[in-house]
Formats: sequence, structure tokens, C-alpha cells
Amino acid sequence: MQYQINRVAIIGAGVMGASIAALIAGTGTPVVLLDILPRELSPEDLKKGLTMSDQVFRDKFAIAGKEKVLNPKNHAIYHKDFGDLITTGNIEDDLPLLQNCDWVLEVVLEELEVKQQLFKKINPFIGKQTIISSNTSGVSIQKIAEPFDDDFKKRFLGTHFFNPPRYMKLFEIIPNVETEQAIVKFMAEYATKFLGKGVVYAKDTPNFIANRIGAQANVAVMQLAEKYQYGISKVDMLCGEIIGRPKTATFKTIDMVGLDILIHVADNVMNNIASTYEEKVYHIPLYVRKLASLGHYGDKVGSGFYKKQKTAQGFTKSVWDYGTEAYIEDPKIDLDIMKIAKKGETLADKLNLAVWGDSEEQRFIWEVIKSNLLYSAYCIPEIADHVTEIDNGMKWGFNWQLGPFEIWDALGVTRTVERMQAEGENVPDWVLKRLNAGHKAFYEGIEATKSHIVLDHHSNQILKSNDDASLVDLGDGVACLVFKTKGNTVNHGVIEMIQQSVEIVENGDFRGLVIGNQSKNFSAGADLAMIGELAKEGAWKELETLIHDFQYANLKLKYCRKPVVSAPRGMTLGGGAEMALHAHRQVITAETYMGLVELGVGLIPGGGGCKELLAREMSNMEKAPLAERITHVKQIWKNIAMAKVSTSGYDAKKLGFVRSCDVFNMNADLQLTDAKNEVINLSQLAYTGNLKAPINMTGKTGFAAIKLELMQMVDGHFISEYDGKLAEKVAYILTGGNVLPNTLMDEETILGLEREVFLSLCGETKTQERIQYMLTKGKPLRN
Repeated sequence: MQYQINRVAIIGAGVMGASIAALIAGTGTPVVLLDILPRELSPEDLKKGLTMSDQVFRDKFAIAGKEKVLNPKNHAIYHKDFGDLITTGNIEDDLPLLQNCDWVLEVVLEELEVKQQLFKKINPFIGKQTIISSNTSGVSIQKIAEPFDDDFKKRFLGTHFFNPPRYMKLFEIIPNVETEQAIVKFMAEYATKFLGKGVVYAKDTPNFIANRIGAQANVAVMQLAEKYQYGISKVDMLCGEIIGRPKTATFKTIDMVGLDILIHVADNVMNNIASTYEEKVYHIPLYVRKLASLGHYGDKVGSGFYKKQKTAQGFTKSVWDYGTEAYIEDPKIDLDIMKIAKKGETLADKLNLAVWGDSEEQRFIWEVIKSNLLYSAYCIPEIADHVTEIDNGMKWGFNWQLGPFEIWDALGVTRTVERMQAEGENVPDWVLKRLNAGHKAFYEGIEATKSHIVLDHHSNQILKSNDDASLVDLGDGVACLVFKTKGNTVNHGVIEMIQQSVEIVENGDFRGLVIGNQSKNFSAGADLAMIGELAKEGAWKELETLIHDFQYANLKLKYCRKPVVSAPRGMTLGGGAEMALHAHRQVITAETYMGLVELGVGLIPGGGGCKELLAREMSNMEKAPLAERITHVKQIWKNIAMAKVSTSGYDAKKLGFVRSCDVFNMNADLQLTDAKNEVINLSQLAYTGNLKAPINMTGKTGFAAIKLELMQMVDGHFISEYDGKLAEKVAYILTGGNVLPNTLMDEETILGLEREVFLSLCGETKTQERIQYMLTKGKPLRN
């Protein structure tokens, strides 16, 4: 049958259940969020005059879950507007709501009996075609399904999100023996396309894939810390970014997740598997158990392996000393191995520098990595049939840059196996058989079958290139402009390549152009160090040329005779946002953080950002009264003056950076494919390009209205005097300077105003101070 998901029910409104509800609602899908009835009235309920028959009381837990994910501080939902799609209720009154749901997902206590009892209660209300799943992180899917008939089992599977669901990419699918393959395939496609997840197929074994391998990796570090008598801070230095793991390394990560949760995951393996080897690798050291027994579970209780305290002098950070069983001042450590590893250009280089050597720290890192490589190999084929499932599980679920088998390939399989055997380790037979068969790497012979575009300098044809950017051929008549600068910042080389790319696409056999990349962030904006240096030297002519060329490169994008589609993702700031805005279409990811942030460094958007937001807003207001147009200009002004950055792609639309014709993308892996398809779609619609039109300015009247509001902000000390000066400059540009209301002004004239103001600010001492502070401190200065 044809499966689809138009309505979802989630049973369990705790942190995980409510967060999954927020994620799914963020796709525009209605969600029913149910929880149990409260047992009794609390003192707060009594103060409100509630009774046990009041709906607000009966739905109390679901309502609380919804309120928590709608709190902006928790960043659980793309935009609070999606909260309207979440309907709350309880499992005593509202089970009939399940009848019309296409997917019912259980997210309750991690106990087999609790889950079975819940499904027995709700199953009679579930539609006969509904997909049913459990979000369990380790309870057997087969055991949960045991009491139920074949019809239930065919529609039942494990769908394991990682926390927090909005940001963690991993989605483990765990079928039971009787799950219909059509459902497994459908859920994988749905999770990938609509939820933006990376899907891993796991077998029904304890902790499935990522938690099984990840927990062992953490326990190994704990064991080796004790073996080498290394302190917590030193271990985290050695087990973090230099070996491709998160900056939070091991102990900081456990504090974030919760030590009690790690112990539960580890014990789940020990309690369900009879293996001497696994008893050894999963043995949690006594000092860790001791810390847990004292209630130091991590960040959620204020203390774990690390402890942060507020004092009169500010925050102090201490660390657990397992020798003295007390918190001590977090020591400052300088390790030679850190300097050695950083010499490597790639992670593979860093790993080899970190493990091949005679220092004690190198031996420690080798043992950390070795233990995980051997355990990962030991777990095949028990938990997964392919090394890619384990590698993807660790990259997507634990934020490792490389999975265990990718690390093994980077270190050299033959060389490492010889070292392991020399050290008396038992290397799994299947690894030795591969080596004996002549396979020198785990990824040797594995075809990279991708259903989406992957930018790769080995496989993409380069049409034009310089040191800072390249124009590559995506096939089917679509070219892609890719940045190569640090942070994808905009400099002379990038501007030059924008201009050349438009010319090549317009004059060649191309359908259109994509501007995008597969970095974490689209662009951090203009090269601030370059601007700061030019301003410091007083190179005004060179600065003016730079700004002029960037403005007119963006105009070229806007008026290209063939469709241009930008693909902003992650941080899309300043000049990066200005580029994206000038495209005919944007394919924007759910996690796009877009903003014109130049005021934070004492400047204004100088690449056409002010002009373009104004042009968009005024294009539909030709006949609107002046007062109404001033109100709209004020909103643009506020967003720029306050350097607002969207909290998601959807918020970017609220701020005016995204239009209704732009395309939303839920999975960043598919973004360039979607952008390419959008170019093709536009090219097939007899695309004619943008038409130039003058902008009706609000002039002196608009400027006076904004200035009045600005004076109140400065007088009320909401902003500094210099912030006020900068904001006034933005108002000057957006209203047209000293012109009369209803003056028609072309884009080039407004760009001239931008350029004039930008250059004048570069000469201001306070702006130069702000630029230098941002470059050295990484945060804005409010001088």
C-alpha cells in the first residue's frame, strides 16, 4: 500500500517525547501529544482552583511538555508558530484521537513491561493502516511486540531519535522479524526527506548501534584514565578534537548527557549479553560509580566530572579528582602532543601524528582508539552487517568526524593490525580474512552510491577556479559556485568568481547557477580582517573599489539572464546573506541562521543588503499610504539595527530574508540537489529574469519617524550612543537620505548611499576598535 504521514501521535510528553513532537510539527504536520493523568492535585493546582475533572489538570503533563518546547530558551522548535500544530491530551480521555493518525510513536519509560502495557491500552484505538513504533534506546523491539498479533507486528518497529531531536542527525530504524519491508523503506525515506535525518539500519540487539559503540568508547576512556593516572581535564584534551571527537571530548560530554544515563546504557549491555570480553570492555571503574553514588550526574544537577560555581569574582570551574575524591581547581595544562597533532593538515594526518610515537600521551591515545576499533569490529555482524552503519552511527549520533572504520583506514589497516597483534590483542577473524584476501582498507571496493550531490574535487568538473572560489559542473546544465576561503568569507577572489560565473553561465550552454557549498556554514560574511587592515591603512580607494565590486557582483546575480539559486545553510551572515538575497530563489535549510550583522562591528550592510530588503518590501506596496510604508521600513531598519539573526530557516522568513516563493529543505545533505532541481524547474518555465524597477522612498518623513524612535532608545539607554549613530546611518539609507517622500530611486543610487556610509564608518575610531575586538575576542564590542 501507499504510506503517508499527515498526522502523528506521540505518547509520552517528557523531554524526548515533546521534543520529537516539536520536530515533527516543524515540518507542518499536526501532532497529538498525550501523557498520563496526574495522580493528585498539587499545591499549585489548588491555588488555581483546579479540580481533578478539569481538562487543564487532566492534560497537565502534555501541556507542560508543549510549553517547554515552545520556550525559546530551549531551541526545540523551529518557530513558536508551529506550536499551534501540537494538540495536547491524556491517555484516558483522548485515545480516540489516535484513530486518524498515520504514525503512533511511543516515548515512555525505558522498561519493557511499561511499554507493553501502554501498547495494550492504546492498540484498540489505533487505525488498521497506522505505523506503530517505539523510540526506545535499548529495549528489545522483538520483546515489546511479543504479546501482540501478526497485524501489529507487521506495522511495528523501533524508530530511535537522538537527543536533542532537532539537532542530532541520527535516526536508528530497528525492525522486528515481522515488520513489513515496505514500512521500513517508507520510514527511512520519510525520516531522511522530511525530518532531515541520517538513517542507520540497526539489528535488534542491546543499545542497537550508536549507543553500543559509543558507550564502550566512553568506558574505555574512563578505564584508561585510571590506568595512566591521568586527570579528567588532561584526558579530555587528549580525547577531543585532535582525534576527531567533539570538543567536549569524553567527560564534558558525559556531564551534558548525564552520568546516570551512561551507566544505564552500559549496564543494559552487561545485563543482556553473556560475554567475558564485553564484561571487560564495559566494566565501569569504581571511581566513576563512586561519583554517581554521590549524585554528581552532570550538568542537570550542577556537578559531575566538572563543576561550575558562581562566586563574587565570577564563575569558577573545578574538576573531580578521583584520587582525593574532591573537586579541585581545573588545572591549565600544556601538552606537546597537542602541538604535534595540530601540524597535520587533515584529520587523518592528525590521527597518525597522535598515535605513532613513543610518548606516553601517544600510547594513551593509541589505546583509546585501539579499544574502540577492536570492539567495533567485534560487533560485526551482530549489530550491523556493514561498517558504514557503525561509522554513520558514530558520526551522526556522537558527532565524531570519522567513524571507527574510517579511522582504521586513515591509520592503515595492515600497520595497525600488526601492532595490535604484537600487543597480544585478538583481532576478529573477518578483519584478518579481508587482509589476507588483499583488501587493505575497509572502504576499498565499497561503491559510494549517493542519491544526492556530493561536492568532491576528485569527481566534479571544475569550469573555472581561483584560490578563493570555484565554478563546478553539477551536470544537466547546472553550474555551482563554491567558496574556498576560511569561513567562506567574501574577498576579492570570491567577488571576481561571482562575476565570472555569471558570465560563463549566461554565455554558455547552461540552464542556470547554484551558489552553495557543503560546509557547516554558507558564509560568515565579508573578510573582516581584510576590511580592518585596509581601514587601518587608510586605503580608501581600494576599500571603495572592493565594496563597489561586491555590490555590482550581487546585482549581476539578481539580473542574470538565467536562473540563480542560492543555498544558504548554517551561519549565513553579513555579505553571505547579501549574496543569498540577490539570487532568484533560495533553497534554505531548516537550520539556516541568516542576518545582516554588520552593526556589531561598527559597519552597515554594504553589499546591497539594505537595498535588497527595501526593494523586496516595497515591491508590493506601490499604492500603499506613506504611513504604512514607513511602518514596513521601520521593521527592516530594526532587523538591521539590532543585527537580528534568524533562529531557523522559518524565522528567516519572519525577518524578511526568505520569500514565499523560496524553497525549504529539511535535510542539508539534499540541499544542493534541491537547488539544482530548482534551477532546472525555473529554466523550464520560460524564465525571463528579474525586471528593474525604481523604489518609492519614504524620504525625510520616514527618516524623521525612525529618528524619533531611535532617540528614545538612546535616551532610555537601551543602546549606546555609537549604536544609535550606526542605526541612524541605516535609517538614512533605507529612507533615501535627504529626498522628499515618494521620490522614486533606482537601485544604483541606493547602493551609492550604502557605499558612502560604509566608507565613512571605516574611518571612525570606534568602528576600527569594534573590528579589532571582533577579530581578537570573537564577540562584538559595545563601545
